[in-house]
Amino acid sequence: MKCRLMKSPLFRNLDLKEAALVSALAFLWNEAVYYGARQIAHSWYHHDITSSIDELIPFLPWTIIIYFGCYLFWCVNYFLCTAQDKGERDRFFCADFLSKAICLVFFLLIPTTNIRPEVTGDSIWDALMRLLYQIDSADNLFPSIHCLVSWFCWIGLRKRKDIPAGYRWFSFLMAVAVCISTLTTRQHVIIDVVGGVLLAEICYWIAGNAKVCRVYSAGIAWIKGKLFK
Repeated sequence: MKCRLMKSPLFRNLDLKEAALVSALAFLWNEAVYYGARQIAHSWYHHDITSSIDELIPFLPWTIIIYFGCYLFWCVNYFLCTAQDKGERDRFFCADFLSKAICLVFFLLIPTTNIRPEVTGDSIWDALMRLLYQIDSADNLFPSIHCLVSWFCWIGLRKRKDIPAGYRWFSFLMAVAVCISTLTTRQHVIIDVVGGVLLAEICYWIAGNAKVCRVYSAGIAWIKGKLFK
């Protein structure tokens, strides 16, 4: 018996095989770019592009809940972005693919870092901040993938009339909140945030070109044909 949720009009355009494929490829490409760049450039000189304005932004450990919580936000919204007509779905994931490729170029050509504060408190938020700093080194900062992906979560839904307006506005506010949290947790600086948001918008615009998107669509069709004969 099929899940009632999958019978909703919202999912009438959902091809489960293709949705699983594009989602998996997007995830794998993201991980390859992020961790691959880290492995390649870990011993290279990293530039600190912190500005005097960044130093005025307060360090707020409690905002770690937004920084970590965005992973669930990404999963939900990227899944929703698979449930639309093929043209729009391919444009969204083509833009995501292009943006990560450009991130890789920046991570390798202009490796960046920042100086994190010493976290001495004993609250749960301080403990989570120490955990974050332990598991995520200060590199691959410009442009911010956290901000990039969160902004894509807004881009992918902002014109979707089949998505309730309340959730679309929530997605916008959540994307903004994530961008702010990257600053208040000292994971990123302002130029990283601006770079992530602009890159998402630029790549989505580029993917709107039929010739560009057609190349991505052909690649997905070829992979799908090999995997799901």
